Amino acid sequence: QVQLVESGGGLVQPGGSLRLSCAASGSGFSIKDMGWYRQTPGKQREFVATITSGGSTNYADSVKGRFTVSRDNAKNTVHLQMNSLKSADTAVYYCNANAAVLISTGLEGRAYWGQGTQVTVSS
Repeated sequence: QVQLVESGGGLVQPGGSLRLSCAASGSGFSIKDMGWYRQTPGKQREFVATITSGGSTNYADSVKGRFTVSRDNAKNTVHLQMNSLKSADTAVYYCNANAAVLISTGLEGRAYWGQGTQVTVSS
């Protein structure tokens, strides 16, 4: 009922910038919170940033001051502006959305994930 598609990943030099985007599509849903997580091989998926429908944001300590999350509710999109990138930021970044979804018996809260986009920071 809800599909999330990330874009904007790629290879960037240390100290450079990237802007990730995630678009939600489908029908019969209303998105609440949206956010970003990242994962590297052999490690657990970690929280990066979230933003509520009202615009309140939360960031992991490791990215605070360098990353900015924003959203466009009318377009059902969320963005992650990443500045001053470092090698430790290299990971697959996943878009997450919490939504109220219309089902046969009413509304149900569910979490959705995108397919992930690779971010590589290297010289």
